[in-house]
Amino acid sequence: MNIEIFIRTLICIMMIGCFLFAYINKQNTITELRLQIPHAATDLEAICQENTRLQFEIDQFENPKRLMELASTPEFSHLKHPLLNEIITIECP
Repeated sequence: MNIEIFIRTLICIMMIGCFLFAYINKQNTITELRLQIPHAATDLEAICQENTRLQFEIDQFENPKRLMELASTPEFSHLKHPLLNEIITIECP
């Protein structure tokens, strides 16, 4: 009888120990992820700033003044404005 109680108690203590170990392991994983959040936020901010800079460069490149300056360079001298009869318009329903 005493051995049965001892074995049951030992099994209960071992099960509680396993559950505590799993809980602590899960908490450590969560803590590691929380420590990574500031680094990820910094990386995200850098990416957002780079996107803003690139969008500004795209806007500057697509500026009509810039395009007209490019059209006057020898590199693009073969390009010409289309005539009215060369323009095709398509109406969307």
